Amino acid sequence: MNTQLVITVLANIGLIVLLVVYGLKLFADYHSRGRWAKNVTSLFAGLGMIVLAFALLITPQNADLLLTIAATGVSKVFLGISSGLLLSAIAAFGVITYLKPLRLWHEREIERDLKRDLPNIS
Repeated sequence: MNTQLVITVLANIGLIVLLVVYGLKLFADYHSRGRWAKNVTSLFAGLGMIVLAFALLITPQNADLLLTIAATGVSKVFLGISSGLLLSAIAAFGVITYLKPLRLWHEREIERDLKRDLPNIS
């Protein structure tokens, strides 16, 4: 392969990744806030960035590179990474869910201890 072609394709893929990440960030901002009218611009901007990234992805040069990469079987590696990240997200959710009641119990205990130290003014 031509060195200039490799650099161009890698730059395109880097740009695509950045656009997708930024688009998802804008999309998340839309969902995280309550006011529809103010955040609909974030929704459209996020979707626009994702569509722009897809449009850059389907150029003939990038498609040829994706075909070359797909023939190597690297998709199995990405499938393993994806599965590992999803399992770690499930585990993190479980840990957070399990620790929250313990944290609340501990906070109530601290609050009771602080109230005991206050003088009784009745």
